[in-house]
Amino acid sequence: MSEDQDKRDSSIAGGFSSVRADATGTARDRVVEAQDQSVAVLHHSLWTQFLNAKSGEGFVRAWLGLQCRNIPGTNAALVVLGEPEVGPFSPVATWPNDGDVTPDLMKAANEAMDKRQSVVIAAEGARFNTLALPLDVDGKIFGTVALTLEAGRAPPTDALHQLRWGVGWLEALLRREQSAHDSALHDRTVRALDFVAIVLEQRKFARAGSALVTELASRLGFEQVALGFVRRKRIRITALSHASGFGNRMNLVRDIGLAMDEALDQQDIILHPVPEVWDYRVTRMHADLARAHDFGSVLTVPLQVDGDMIGALTMERPADNPLDQETVELVDVIASLVAPILHQQRKNDRWLISKVFDSLGQMLVALLGPKYFWRKLATLAMIAAVYFGATVTSTFTISAPSRVEGSIQRTIVAPFSSYIQTESVRAGAEVEAGETLATLNDRDLRLERLRWTTARNQREIEFDRALATGERAEANIIRSQIQQADAQLALLDEQLERTLIRAPFDGVLVSGDLSQLVGTAVDRGQELFKIAPLNSFRVVLDIDETDVSFMNTGMSGQLRLSTSPDTPLFFTVEQVTPVSIQRDGRNFFEVEATLDTAPDWVRPNMEGVARVGIDERLVVSIWTRRLVNWVKMVAWRYGL
Repeated sequence: MSEDQDKRDSSIAGGFSSVRADATGTARDRVVEAQDQSVAVLHHSLWTQFLNAKSGEGFVRAWLGLQCRNIPGTNAALVVLGEPEVGPFSPVATWPNDGDVTPDLMKAANEAMDKRQSVVIAAEGARFNTLALPLDVDGKIFGTVALTLEAGRAPPTDALHQLRWGVGWLEALLRREQSAHDSALHDRTVRALDFVAIVLEQRKFARAGSALVTELASRLGFEQVALGFVRRKRIRITALSHASGFGNRMNLVRDIGLAMDEALDQQDIILHPVPEVWDYRVTRMHADLARAHDFGSVLTVPLQVDGDMIGALTMERPADNPLDQETVELVDVIASLVAPILHQQRKNDRWLISKVFDSLGQMLVALLGPKYFWRKLATLAMIAAVYFGATVTSTFTISAPSRVEGSIQRTIVAPFSSYIQTESVRAGAEVEAGETLATLNDRDLRLERLRWTTARNQREIEFDRALATGERAEANIIRSQIQQADAQLALLDEQLERTLIRAPFDGVLVSGDLSQLVGTAVDRGQELFKIAPLNSFRVVLDIDETDVSFMNTGMSGQLRLSTSPDTPLFFTVEQVTPVSIQRDGRNFFEVEATLDTAPDWVRPNMEGVARVGIDERLVVSIWTRRLVNWVKMVAWRYGL
């Protein structure tokens, strides 16, 4: 009885245990299913935000959330964007919380932009790894994406691969925004150029100003447009749209002038009412103008030329037609383009006496005022230069490129066409009279001599036979042939002697290097060497044709050679060649001079610069003589 009861109790207990286990498993499955449903809902929500984003920032936030969901182990992330290449760059989206930016993320982002390549910061034993990928679009850095990953969850390279795939969405966004920006800028520029054409069509400043304000009012929907320029530190209205005069509108003109002064004092665009996204600006005069004359909005854009505020454009619209940012930017572009044109027209329309007095006033201000230090310095330098030119004298000298030559210079040429067989010396070597400089190949000559020797021997045998037989006519012919062979042999002996190229006298080889020409052919008369003596030199000066009239025999001068520019050599002019030589695009005359003393280191063909003293003159006349001569020739050519 008790055993059956125990069995029943055990069966009941097992049933209860099974029921509890089934209940626990079902609850766990429901939790996992709920979590999966939550993840699916979040993923679907991110994709919905990504596809339906109304702004660039919303698009970037949704994209960053999707990337972080797809990259395992992502702890935090941010996207940094800014003006391409120039910045400033700042975070536009962070994950998981907006505005939560860690120093490690910003450091990695800045490093990636500086290096223009992906960056992975993985410290040994660190809990998180940081990586960043720059947003490079068409070679320009627009920003970067940075992530921190849990170490060990996923390799950083896999995360970089995923980012590179996903960055294409951001590149598409950036290209679209850049294209829209460029298109808007192009449209504004084209529209602004229409107003530039309107201003350029008018030759007078007053008409140009009136045409500008009238077209601005009609094309851009302004109720009133005024143009003002600074005169005596105060703004003066010069043109008012749809009005030929200001007589009955003096209060309006005064209030517009005060609004323009307010904008010029701040050197910035003033819009009333001020948009919320704009920086703070003082708009008191603009508010008074709008209130006094029942304008909904008032815009003033300064006119700037070379950093100076020269005037302003003030425009008004009614309350039912407020100003938008696009119109403000268009007016700003128009003002920047037409300001220099109006400024020049205004200056050109003044009376001549006004222009003269204005120029004199500016000069006096520049010379006596507290500024314009460099102009004062330039004026003092000019005065000093005039005094220097009128009083200081110096020796008038003529300088010319010069060279040292041997008083006797001999050219050694090839005596006949042949081949160079050997060479013994090179240019610069000192040689003695009769020394062998090179040899020509004599093989052909020796073969030719052998042929004529054989022919002569044969003619001698024939001559003896003719004498023995008594054939005198035949003997005379053969005797002539023997004489011809003797002449040829003498000529060949002379040519064989000439195959030895010898120095004609003691001297130095000025030119000639056959070391690289051994075995090459030379023609008869081809220059091989130049030789000059070492104990006799002359100086040749290339005097320009404009200076040759000052040169006379007996003048003395100095020569400094490039070899030793610190050592002056003195010479005396011996001859002025009466024939001009043209070289390097100029005409000059060769003037020959002799050295008073020649140091041992002087060699032929050394070049330098020679100076010949003429007389004492004013420094300014020496410096400007070539310019004065050129002006005289031009005046003579055109009959002035």
